[in-house]
Amino acid sequence: MKFSVFQVSRKGGRVKNEDRMGYCYTRESGLFVLADGMGGHPEGEVAAQLALQTIAALYQREARPTVKDVKAFLAESAMAAHQQIMRYASHKAMLDTPRTTVVAAVLQGTTATWMHCGDSRLYVVRDGRLLTRTRDHSHAERPKPHGSDAPVNRNLLLTCLGSPTTPLFDISAPLQLQRGDRLMLCSDGVWGVLDDALIVHTLSSGKPVSDAAPDLAEMALRKGGAHSDNVTLIALEWEMPDSAGEDHGISTETITDGVFASTIQAGMPSDSEIDDLDEDAIERSIAEINEAIRRSAARKT
Repeated sequence: MKFSVFQVSRKGGRVKNEDRMGYCYTRESGLFVLADGMGGHPEGEVAAQLALQTIAALYQREARPTVKDVKAFLAESAMAAHQQIMRYASHKAMLDTPRTTVVAAVLQGTTATWMHCGDSRLYVVRDGRLLTRTRDHSHAERPKPHGSDAPVNRNLLLTCLGSPTTPLFDISAPLQLQRGDRLMLCSDGVWGVLDDALIVHTLSSGKPVSDAAPDLAEMALRKGGAHSDNVTLIALEWEMPDSAGEDHGISTETITDGVFASTIQAGMPSDSEIDDLDEDAIERSIAEINEAIRRSAARKT
């Protein structure tokens, strides 16, 4: 399995960054996850972190080295993440629960399958065109009654993890991947200010994803201005061509059986670990991950 990947997260104009993202892989499988903690509720960053860590921990348990039933895994991990958030809120005796959206994709063999809950999105771009993207669980993307032109609040979600009601989520059919396909997982800080046409154009501009991803983040921050939302995305390209001078990305062929690589801390965080989720630590972690990706690519050129 071979892919090139780049992830970036910026606080924007918000007081804190409530987005979380990361990925894990074995020799024959990869998991990519992004969660956007919801403002208006307490500790959105904790809900997002719990979602990532729960899904990653279950993936580590199941991917030996592949996930046997990807759709079942995605459904079970979404519910497990929701339950962990509810358990955290109960333990803290919180009057309101932390909440988060989430989008997760599993790539293995030659297919990609994904799950999403809320309005964090996944885009698939092929040959310069938008092949597909997730549809938000929001009033804005819910079909309108015939003839209705009533204004809709796009921020009003129909579901999320951590809500007192059981979350709803969609799981895709497996998509057969082709060399050069690009996938992007992103928070609404990206798509809320950049339309689909610009996102697709930038992802398919011919630049490696290590350039296209930060370009998108910077455009979103500039367009969002002083009040920009958190801007977070993971972009990856499947099986990059082996042309001279090209960024070769990550090849899992050198990973031995039983080895699990991850940019997500596995297991559940303690109270002290949650308190330590400061902005400087997040930025350092992102920088270290991206530097490791660059070093890995340089060794293969």
